[in-house]
Amino acid sequence: MNCILIVEDETRIASFLEKGLQKQGFKTILAEDGLQALHIASHEKIDLLLLDLGLPLKSGWEVLEELRDRGQNFPIIIMTAFSDDRNRLTAMYKGANDYLAKPFRFQELLSKVQSALLLCRV
Repeated sequence: MNCILIVEDETRIASFLEKGLQKQGFKTILAEDGLQALHIASHEKIDLLLLDLGLPLKSGWEVLEELRDRGQNFPIIIMTAFSDDRNRLTAMYKGANDYLAKPFRFQELLSKVQSALLLCRV
């Protein structure tokens, strides 16, 4: 069973993602700020991270950079309200595997999650 770390400070969105992913057979862990995300990623076996950029304590940008600097190579999918190409390109340059602008349909997220997990097994 793949473990997905959901890093989202909006409780309603985090709960929606958690329930949907659990229904699909994934184990989920929630973090509501950047510091929590870094701690969990260091102490748990994570197969994929869903990362919001607008987080308290440490931004999603900082989390992304720190995880990649530490050599963490699990897939990271950015979920953010920033839908412009500049942020998308910056995220990919900094090591994100995919980028999803809010609002999105759950099926779109699920497709990206499944693709990222398949690609990292190859």
